[in-house]
Amino acid sequence: MIGAGFGGLAAAIDLASRGFRVRVLEAADAPGGKASVAVVDGVEFDTGPSVLTLPGVFDDVFRLAGTSLRHEVELVEPDPAFRYLWPDGTALDVAVSPEVTLANVRRTLGREAEGELASFLAYAKHIWDVVETRFVVGPAPTFRGMLSFSALRDLGSIDAMRSMQQGIETRVRSPHLRMLLSRYATYNGSDPRRAPGTLNCIAHVELALGGFGVKGGIRALVVALVRTAERLGVELCTRTPVRRILTRDGRVVGVVTDAGEERASVVVANADVAHVFGTLTDLPPPKAQRSTSGWTGVVRARRGACMGGPRVAHTVLFPRDYTAEFADLFDGRRPPREPTVYLCAQEAAHQRTGWLDAEPVFLMANAPADPSLPVDGLRDTVLARSVGAGLLRADDDLVWDRTPADLAARFPGSLGALYGAASNDAFAAFRRPANRVAAVRGLYLASGGAHPGGGMPLCALSGRAAAQAAAEDLA
Repeated sequence: MIGAGFGGLAAAIDLASRGFRVRVLEAADAPGGKASVAVVDGVEFDTGPSVLTLPGVFDDVFRLAGTSLRHEVELVEPDPAFRYLWPDGTALDVAVSPEVTLANVRRTLGREAEGELASFLAYAKHIWDVVETRFVVGPAPTFRGMLSFSALRDLGSIDAMRSMQQGIETRVRSPHLRMLLSRYATYNGSDPRRAPGTLNCIAHVELALGGFGVKGGIRALVVALVRTAERLGVELCTRTPVRRILTRDGRVVGVVTDAGEERASVVVANADVAHVFGTLTDLPPPKAQRSTSGWTGVVRARRGACMGGPRVAHTVLFPRDYTAEFADLFDGRRPPREPTVYLCAQEAAHQRTGWLDAEPVFLMANAPADPSLPVDGLRDTVLARSVGAGLLRADDDLVWDRTPADLAARFPGSLGALYGAASNDAFAAFRRPANRVAAVRGLYLASGGAHPGGGMPLCALSGRAAAQAAAEDLA
């Protein structure tokens, strides 16, 4: 196993539960991939993913080992979960419960907007019900596999021929809700003007099924997965980068590390696909548009200094022109001039413990996946907009940050992309690399760049799909 991100850990647990001997080689100092942490003055904080959706995916992983998600970690349901802020002064609170969210929409935006959101969520649920079985769980979809009558009927019902933006605008008139719903394209680094309307199902995943915290931070979920894997006999080796995947006669025979060659009958690669194909093997890298990257930072923020009260778990500060942000990102290939700002107050979101007088607040803004682009201006704009909105104080300290160049260096082959390939056309799901590498027997992919895509639960499902394929081939 190469890599100990969510895909690698899920694959390791799956294979170990089937009785296979599993050894995980991780280049970094600690497992977790992008779900990493930093420590400043004795306080640990998350520096990666900040919301857990589809917790049942991880529950299924833990149940392979005879335990459960709720036995291994404690989920947090912050109230409110998200606060959305618009330049006209509108503030909308979104809850884990869709009923509470709809009531908040009625109070804030009116009954018409409430009805629009309720109708949109029904549409999004229908898409998810089809997509979950056809495109998310199980092996990667193929054009041939979609030729049956039922498959073609399903394909025609998931709004794949229109863009997310078109799907939203035909159902929702409220400009505030249009912005909120368009934001879900960024959950896999895509452009709502181009991504298929199919991705509108993400609204159902978060708004209807819920976005949760994990007590102690997302890192606690990583620790629980590692603990579970090791109970099954998985051997985890950190600071062990793989330099090459060894093959003979079109089949995997092992890997090369700094310590020499290691033999293996199967290699599951939990790494960027371009790194696996372009560096670890001689396979040609896939051609795909990269998802967005981002500038991220953590501020040591004084408590009680946020708009006169405690901080909400997650806050989104929208720009005046959201479409212009996507034009900057995907057309101009530059950091947005007026970015959407995302903040995660980790004490409220994950019941993390901060400093005596301050709490860790994670910030993020999207940027193109181009490590050569300077982002100092983007960082300064994010901080200034946060202060101007009353979310931070001017004298709060930025104690950690990461640029697209930093991401590119940490995750080879990624160019800093956070989610692998973007889903900016109707056929992106069919072009995403399958978990079984057809050109090399015994090589499998488990990452956000492979099927079924980016994000914590999808990476875990990628690991499960890779493990399933490996187990079938070893049978």
